[in-house]
Amino acid sequence: MPHVWIPGSRDAWGATLKKGEPLKVGVLFSLTGALAVPEEDSTLVLQYAFEEINKAGGIGGVPVEPVIVDAKSDFSVYSEKTKELILREKVIALFACYTSASRKAILPTIMQRDHLLYYPTCYEGAECTQNAICTGPIANQHSKDLIPYMVENFGKKVFFVGSNYVWPKESNKNAKIWLEQVGGELVGEEYIPLGSSEFGPVLNKIRDAKPNFIFSTVVGASDVAFHKQFKQEGFKVDQMPIASLTTGEIETRAMGAEFGAGHFLSAPYVQTLDNPTNHKFVEGFLKSKYGKNGVTHYNMEETYLSAYVFKAGFEKAAAAVGFENVTPRAIRDHSGGIRIGDDISPEGEIWIDENNFNTWLKPKIAQCQGDGTFKVLKSADTHVAPDPFSIYPESGVCTKDGLKAPDGKIRKGVI
Repeated sequence: MPHVWIPGSRDAWGATLKKGEPLKVGVLFSLTGALAVPEEDSTLVLQYAFEEINKAGGIGGVPVEPVIVDAKSDFSVYSEKTKELILREKVIALFACYTSASRKAILPTIMQRDHLLYYPTCYEGAECTQNAICTGPIANQHSKDLIPYMVENFGKKVFFVGSNYVWPKESNKNAKIWLEQVGGELVGEEYIPLGSSEFGPVLNKIRDAKPNFIFSTVVGASDVAFHKQFKQEGFKVDQMPIASLTTGEIETRAMGAEFGAGHFLSAPYVQTLDNPTNHKFVEGFLKSKYGKNGVTHYNMEETYLSAYVFKAGFEKAAAAVGFENVTPRAIRDHSGGIRIGDDISPEGEIWIDENNFNTWLKPKIAQCQGDGTFKVLKSADTHVAPDPFSIYPESGVCTKDGLKAPDGKIRKGVI
């Protein structure tokens, strides 16, 4: 369950913009360590996006200057460097984190300074912070569709495997409810340390339990190891596929297409989406100096979108309060309802919810092919609203002012 974080004092940003000077933003992802597999590409695609924005005239007529820091897959480093980026570098926004554990490590600082975090990947929901804008899907926008799809097509028995931190565990609370709703059966649940590459004991338990499919919330280098050992241990993808919320083109390229082929992913974006904007994005990014890893990916695309959400939010705030009066909180307060059209967004139009500042998007279910690309098998007909408290209705509803409980009381800073 979420809890309320109570700051000792709320310090303002403590900086002032000057017309003509670059807009400094913090970019805090892991370039080394167990989380580098997805997070290096987040750093690369942000550089691409800001270069693209700067070539088109910048934001408010000034260029964006990303301050890039390696978090080294260490939660204490995320926390330490967040403070440095805000206090020393005076960045106006922070683009950071792939895991919920790292996000929760930096949110107290973000909230104390009334700053602004762009969190550009999937997460579990159950937060209402007033200081974060999230461009990836939450639980009701991917596993809610994926669990019924897998039960219908492969059978009712499922084994949960996840990395051992808050996102997999909270995501699986959601998945259990949706599994029960379709008459499924949970035959096992295991968590392995973040960064671990040893899945022998888990695979032995899976072999004994004989599920129809595996639901995976394993991330980073561990995800690569899990898929490789699954095949090496003799498991057959057509008999027991892995359905994941995280295994996309980056992970598949890292493990080798033969280890990913046949498995499933739920995400709003895959590289093979057939529309002019995505074709332009894929071609432009891969030909650029930032496309060294050879693929695009759902997490990268969500990160790319976060740069344009920031641009739109800043420009809207500047129009309302004046360029030099824009603060991190002003950007957030003017970001509700912002739309990124299908001329910019590779996945098609998306928009920021006016109350909870998560993203309306179209969930998709895709299957990895023999060449490592993903084929979309099912796509939502309409945009799905983000619902951070979908399995906690007793907690209330996230509004722009805080979490509104059924009794009408509003709590701020729920994380």
